[in-house]
Amino acid sequence: MADLKTTYLGLELKNPLIVGASNLVKDMEIVKKIEEAGAGAIVYKSLFEEQIQLESLQMHEDMQEYAERHAEMISLFPSIEHAGPAEHITNLKKLKDTVSIPVIASLNCIYKESWEEYAQMLESAGADALELNFYAVPDKSTTEGKSIEDQQLDFLKTVKAAVKIPVSVKMSYFYSNILNVVSDFDKAGADGVVLFNRLFQPDIDIKEQVHYSPLHLSNSEDDFKLPLRYAGLVYGTINGSICSNTGFYHADQVVKALLAGADAVQVVSTIYKNNVSHLFTILNDLNSWMEVNNYGKISDFRGKLSRKNLNDPMVYRRAQYVDILLKSEEIFKRYPLR
Repeated sequence: MADLKTTYLGLELKNPLIVGASNLVKDMEIVKKIEEAGAGAIVYKSLFEEQIQLESLQMHEDMQEYAERHAEMISLFPSIEHAGPAEHITNLKKLKDTVSIPVIASLNCIYKESWEEYAQMLESAGADALELNFYAVPDKSTTEGKSIEDQQLDFLKTVKAAVKIPVSVKMSYFYSNILNVVSDFDKAGADGVVLFNRLFQPDIDIKEQVHYSPLHLSNSEDDFKLPLRYAGLVYGTINGSICSNTGFYHADQVVKALLAGADAVQVVSTIYKNNVSHLFTILNDLNSWMEVNNYGKISDFRGKLSRKNLNDPMVYRRAQYVDILLKSEEIFKRYPLR
């Protein structure tokens, strides 16, 4: 039996398989099954300040709907304030009490003060680590990319100064130079990076001619390849941990991430599609691959195929694209035009 243990954010995990942030963890029965299936850690669903603000505004509007109808009825409801993140914190504590594996909290805020306050609340609730859910969708052409990066670095430094638990950054791939941003996060004290944050994109219903937000699972054929590429590029360049995320469905993809240099891999979509028990299958297949290849522990092969450990400097460069173009004849043979 191979040793699947790995270290992520300074936490020792029994294996590199982490269940990423999702609504799966709202049901404690599912959570128990996740632990029984062998997950190394769980990321609790993200706490979004924006959602709390919207809920608070909706509550205020609902309570004021019948206000001041006449002089003798100023308000129909008593004065009640929105509970803020209290419910989220309570549910996080419940999760911590349910499982023995590490629980990582996830956070996305708008204001610097909120990043600090909510981070401390999540730490107090018992989170073993904190994942900062960073992303930005600029809607003005005058917003400079550097200003977004500087703001996120400021948020990271604020949170690191406010808590004692490890802090990772879950980042998007919408940066001009991802490697530079990863390096900046690392220098600012991030204990690790999650590559990458999967953003849901709006769509348009052409029949009703309205916008809507479809909920699609990640693509197991292609979505994991960008995190795979950057795990291999980042390995050996930072002090913090590397976690690959998005599109990881099967053990062979997890093996690829580890060979590239990841310390851990987050999965969500494969659980929705293949059930919780599929976690056991992934781990069993990972163990089998390691035994066949005579690897006793993950550190024996982690990063073996990273840029740092390859003699061929062109593997992670644009030369791959050129190589594919030179083989375009094979594409026509495989997909002949009719």
